[in-house]
Amino acid sequence: MSKDEMAFLDHLEELRWRIIKSAISVVILTIAVFYFSDPIMQFLLEPALHTQAPVNLQVLKVQAIFIIKLEIALIVGIVLSIPVILYQLWAFVAPGLHQNERRFIWPVIVGSMFSFIAGAAFAFYLIIPFALEFFLGLAPSTVENNIAVDFYFGFLLRMLIVFGIVFQLPVVSVILSRLGLITPQFLRKYRRHAIVIFFIAAAILTPPDPTTQIMLAVPMILLYELTIGLSYLFYKKKEKARTLITETTHSPFADKQ
Repeated sequence: MSKDEMAFLDHLEELRWRIIKSAISVVILTIAVFYFSDPIMQFLLEPALHTQAPVNLQVLKVQAIFIIKLEIALIVGIVLSIPVILYQLWAFVAPGLHQNERRFIWPVIVGSMFSFIAGAAFAFYLIIPFALEFFLGLAPSTVENNIAVDFYFGFLLRMLIVFGIVFQLPVVSVILSRLGLITPQFLRKYRRHAIVIFFIAAAILTPPDPTTQIMLAVPMILLYELTIGLSYLFYKKKEKARTLITETTHSPFADKQ
């Protein structure tokens, strides 16, 4: 076996252990969250309990509550494991990074967690109550809003995840800008294409009504504009550093040395 094959197998083995450690974190935190699933469920029921149109949540399957608790525990466990997952990913690619790039991992981890929580909070306190009021308000006064509890939690968790992921856009842009893979000129050039993609994604990820789709597409567009601004800051900083290195290299004092 050649040295290249040995090196490849070593990297593959390291990647396997990084994935295993991330999975262990998810399992441990999922079990811990499952123990506290009752207060979490009660908290997630709040939007349905404060709608103007009365709604009755019903359990239509024997195993429905257990599955809901398991889904909540798994999702929260994954979210809480984001720092561990990102750290394991960073530890795998760190040997190929420069020293200044290695110091960038902790702001990325903190920013990723903050962005996901901000997106989920935006959905929970603004989008979901509005969507519930809109959909439930469509029913005539003679029709009762009886909803299966697993359908409600499926809708709610889906919206939380979608908005949490969408709010990662600035973090991703910072990483790509830091690595020099995207520039503000590139983002500005494809702004119109991105807007079209955002509306298509909103139509796929949200319930089939224009209002909710627009309420997802608009934050995506605003985040894209924020992405351009962040990319410009990092690009400008990188250009200044590159210019300084060039001037130092071509300095007459450097030549004398």
